[in-house]
Amino acid sequence: MGLLAGCSESGAEVPWEAYHQQLVEDLQGPPLERHTPSNIGAFPSRKARLFSIAETRESLPNVYALRECRITSLVAARNNQLGRMAPPSQRWLYERELWQRLSGCWNTAIPDTLSEEDRSRLHRLTLHKTQQLPLVSWNTLFDSSEWEGSFSRASHAIDPEELGATSAHLEAVTYLHRMILHQFDRQWGQDSSTLEGHLQTLQQRPLSAEIMRALLLATQRLEEGTDYLEQHGDKHSTCLTSWDASGLDSLAEHSREWLKAVNTLFNAHPVTPPKALRDYRQRWLSLNSESAPWAAFQLARKQHQETRAHFSRCQSRNK
Repeated sequence: MGLLAGCSESGAEVPWEAYHQQLVEDLQGPPLERHTPSNIGAFPSRKARLFSIAETRESLPNVYALRECRITSLVAARNNQLGRMAPPSQRWLYERELWQRLSGCWNTAIPDTLSEEDRSRLHRLTLHKTQQLPLVSWNTLFDSSEWEGSFSRASHAIDPEELGATSAHLEAVTYLHRMILHQFDRQWGQDSSTLEGHLQTLQQRPLSAEIMRALLLATQRLEEGTDYLEQHGDKHSTCLTSWDASGLDSLAEHSREWLKAVNTLFNAHPVTPPKALRDYRQRWLSLNSESAPWAAFQLARKQHQETRAHFSRCQSRNK
């Protein structure tokens, strides 16, 4: 890691520059060396994060035989050119609606009116789509450009002043979570415009990456501050100007809220995630793993506060 050049990369650096300069003045020491924090890890490749789902193939006569289940027009729309080019979110809505119609049909008197072969086909299709739907919802999320973009490495640490402006993103994740929980609820209506609106919100900024990078930045700057105090401070004769650390409280609160929401979304899927996603989540998104940004930030903050506590406060400077 190289030393930082003159100007800041983002607004997230501004309070740290001011705080480090304050430490230099208090300790009357040499310039504090500041290094560029490491970036977050790369999001797993598309192949590594998705499930392989076999295409369901039925002849037109076989589909038409189940016309009383109201699936013929739905299947036709899915198989035309527009349907095949639909984004992952629309494929999820299609698969969910198809499951609703098949499972709803199976629980009516219609199967009794079908031939043995068609009734068996309806049962097989219903079971097959029931098994596939959780895989489809997983792939929908992790194949979407909106969700992948949230973890972009081409990002900066979020500006502290923008931490409070993330409610729409939290609402979007909450809606996705609700959709997953209710995907097997035939009474819960899906809304394409609402889903697309929330995905568009997520696409506005790589919030997951920005928050993780803010945690990495804070950890780096706290550790640098701690090292500087230990190397250049005299606990018997040096005093420290009071420090407003409320920005750290805000970062802790909002980053925890976001990471909790993201992990809740992961947990909502009734499938075992691909290993690449499990590893990424443990390394970067976990609220418990000591190697993840959240725990590292908490530790660096605790150590820095404990180090500061060994110095007296410069009372005369606060009058």
